Amino acid sequence: MPPSQEHRFQVGGMSCAACQATVERRVRQVPDVTDVKVNLLTGDMTVTGPADPAAIATAVEKAGYTITDKEAPTHSTGQGQVFKVTGMTCAACQANVEKAVNRLDGVHAVAVNLLAGTMEVAYQAPATAEAIVQAVDQAGYAASPADRQAVLTEDPSAAQHQEAAAIKRRIILSLVLLIPLMTVSMGPMVGLPLPDWLIGEAAALRYAGLQLLLTLPVLVINRKFFINGFKGLRHLAPNMDSLVAIGASAAFLYGLFAMWRISQGYATGDLALVNSYRHQLYFESAAMIVTLISVGKYLEARSKGRTTDAITGLMELAPEEAFLVDPTSGQVRTVPTAQVQVGDILEVRPGGRIPVDGRVHSGRSAVDESALTGEPLPVEKGPGDSLTGATINTTGALRMEVTRVGADTTLAHIVALVADANAGKAPIARLADRVSAIFVPAVMVIALVTAAVWLLLGYGAEFALSTAVSVLVISCPCALGLATPVAIMVGTGKGARMGILFKSAEALENLHYTTTVVMDKTGTITEGRPELTDVIPFQGQGQALLLRQAYALEAASEHPVAKAIVEAADRLALTDLTARDFMSHSGQGVSARVAGEKIYAGNRSLMDELRVDCRGADKKAENLAKEGKTPLYLANESQLLGMLAVQDAVKPSSAQAVAALHDLGVKAMMLTGDTRLTADAIARETGIDQVIAEVLPQDKDKAIQALQDQQEKVAMVGDGINDAPALARADTGLAIGAGTDIAIESADVVLMRSDLLDIARAFELSAATLRTIKQNLFWAFFYNILCIPIAAGLLYIPLGIHLNPMFAAAAMSLSSIFVVTNGLRLRTFTGSYPVTPALEEGAPVLSPAAPAGESDPAPAPSSEGDEHMKKVIGIDGMHCAHCQAAAGKALEGLDGVSKVKVNLEKKEAVISYDGEVKDEAIKKVISDAGYTVTGISEKKGLFG
Repeated sequence: MPPSQEHRFQVGGMSCAACQATVERRVRQVPDVTDVKVNLLTGDMTVTGPADPAAIATAVEKAGYTITDKEAPTHSTGQGQVFKVTGMTCAACQANVEKAVNRLDGVHAVAVNLLAGTMEVAYQAPATAEAIVQAVDQAGYAASPADRQAVLTEDPSAAQHQEAAAIKRRIILSLVLLIPLMTVSMGPMVGLPLPDWLIGEAAALRYAGLQLLLTLPVLVINRKFFINGFKGLRHLAPNMDSLVAIGASAAFLYGLFAMWRISQGYATGDLALVNSYRHQLYFESAAMIVTLISVGKYLEARSKGRTTDAITGLMELAPEEAFLVDPTSGQVRTVPTAQVQVGDILEVRPGGRIPVDGRVHSGRSAVDESALTGEPLPVEKGPGDSLTGATINTTGALRMEVTRVGADTTLAHIVALVADANAGKAPIARLADRVSAIFVPAVMVIALVTAAVWLLLGYGAEFALSTAVSVLVISCPCALGLATPVAIMVGTGKGARMGILFKSAEALENLHYTTTVVMDKTGTITEGRPELTDVIPFQGQGQALLLRQAYALEAASEHPVAKAIVEAADRLALTDLTARDFMSHSGQGVSARVAGEKIYAGNRSLMDELRVDCRGADKKAENLAKEGKTPLYLANESQLLGMLAVQDAVKPSSAQAVAALHDLGVKAMMLTGDTRLTADAIARETGIDQVIAEVLPQDKDKAIQALQDQQEKVAMVGDGINDAPALARADTGLAIGAGTDIAIESADVVLMRSDLLDIARAFELSAATLRTIKQNLFWAFFYNILCIPIAAGLLYIPLGIHLNPMFAAAAMSLSSIFVVTNGLRLRTFTGSYPVTPALEEGAPVLSPAAPAGESDPAPAPSSEGDEHMKKVIGIDGMHCAHCQAAAGKALEGLDGVSKVKVNLEKKEAVISYDGEVKDEAIKKVISDAGYTVTGISEKKGLFG
């Protein structure tokens, strides 16, 4: 590669910001690499510098991802091929499958989900899907390629319920035979009489033969253990079923051996030998082992099915039918939701669920989006507004145009995201994986050594066999394999219910270790909707005229500051002036001719360029900035006319969220491109520890890198678009927003609501999940460390304690049930910050004090087209169309009120009236209706 040459690669297997950061970090370590840029969304990587492409590829592959030169043909699977895998029963099975596939040339990464029965493989030539399937088959299991979206969105609990039903049938049949078997074999020990034809040395063969006849059907019914177990042994990949199969077979074969010895005793007349082996039959142990293991499997399958209730519940939100509007006749007919196509017009009736994503075509209503966002307050929707599938239309009828269907809908993305997180592994799970890979062979060796030691000590074949079988049975690694995936599945499902989507198990774990949370300002800490707060005229011209002039200049601009000015002027009917000869001054402001006069609007830099004297306004501008407001100067060609101030209000939950982070021992920082004074004002208001201000978007990731260089574990919180570089750089990226595609792709965690307290909730859920995983792993390891020596007879000589194989089987089953039950406790997680309705604020009322001596122009022209007096009333507490109607009805009942117009979105009402309508009367009727007046002003005199 020539010096400074750029070379482009395609990187596959990346699924989150952490992947992106890992690839960049590894490639930067390659000699002669001067710069690396990775695009998470497209998988493109551009490397600058005279580095060897082969060395770059090796670095990426060692990191666990696939890479191909974009100029050469590729066989990369990109995101990875998904396979369905059957036959896995425990952590050892999972390890065996991963090991078998990892041996193939061209395979870079393998992730097997034991609970879901899925496997994701990142590979390229010479590996193929057929070779992967063959490798799994040779390992003793079955695999088949599957569609990613179909796998991620299928009902994850269906397979568990089917498995539980099949096991239940086996248990019932086994118990029908096991009860008489246990009565015959163990009855005399508890005082139960046996028929005469089964008593005594002469009946020994009949006694043994009856037990054999009752045992064989039980073993046949539960033959799955033997088929899977011996298949694993044949492929040198022993698993849990191998331990059960060996243990039960050993007990059964020893029973056959005892029958042979009884027949020898009959042949030689040695009744002592007959009597000895009559009491050494182990048929009941073989039958009891497989039955008890099946009981444990049944309870385990039922419990695992419950771990996916959150995902199943989300999938069930989408209605199965939709009301399709015929484009020609206008008639409405019912069709399956699966048949709806993009561009169709659907009717959504009051109380019905919205079938797919779209936008309002006609009608108005309040939509309950709590199922997806967690926000309990309905959102007002009108023509052009977006609609999300699975949300509820609460009031009016709507007609919607379909924009996304099937796997493209927001609901499908959320379900796939949660399911995909379960497919991954938390870093803590790798310990269990390493142990599971060698656990079963180690247990088999321990069992053989145990039998040999007891035989050498002279305790006889019966005792040696019993202890060896107990070791095999009690050591099944079910609990070890379930410890992590159960907790992750329940934790991510619970998060989805709370509107917190973890994209990977790694993110769920890493968030717990975060030391610093860096938050973007606009749209994260603040509402992201600037509003006009101050109008300060100079030269004695009055506030109304100044706002008219500002409106004329900013009417055509899409800048957030301009939008705030335009909205305020429109609300106050101060929109009568127009501009011509419009000109934009890049980075400074705008200018135009208004009412024959050249007017400029912009920042202090523009004023300096025009040589406008602003010294008298500097102190005021500084004070506004200290209050977190952004000043805008208005001037003509000779003097400053005035200033307007715009403020992006801080979200009601921001200060509480920062305090919650402090309670959790996490430092809170703000990263913004805004001015230092404005940023410091917001920091003071919210309690933020440190501010990094005046940072360009392209430099935000460098700020994150600087913190990481100080050994900080950094979580970045942003909107997922402007903050994408910083989200990718952070150890954990959290995107604020209603599940947009870009947010889901850019971040490791998506916070569906705009409530910053969800950050603290995510931290607490991460900690709770990790704590549960650690508890499960501890008990799984502790159980085996404690029980294997006991089963091997370590306590027999000093204390006379010997663990019967039947009790070992029961203990093994209980260990798995304990781990699953402990994981299910996460379903009750609430945390220290339960979800509460977001605070709703009314539109601000502009009523700054006018400078002394100014004069006002004539009243503004009425937007209502009549000569009535008007009042603007700010109303808090309106949340839906019912509230809007109730407030309007209350105001209409006032004497003198001739017209009422209530705006739900702006949280205000405008009344027209004759005579006198007192403010106290307005407050009373609104209060009686259940709402609160936040401000009352005369419409014509608001700026005078």
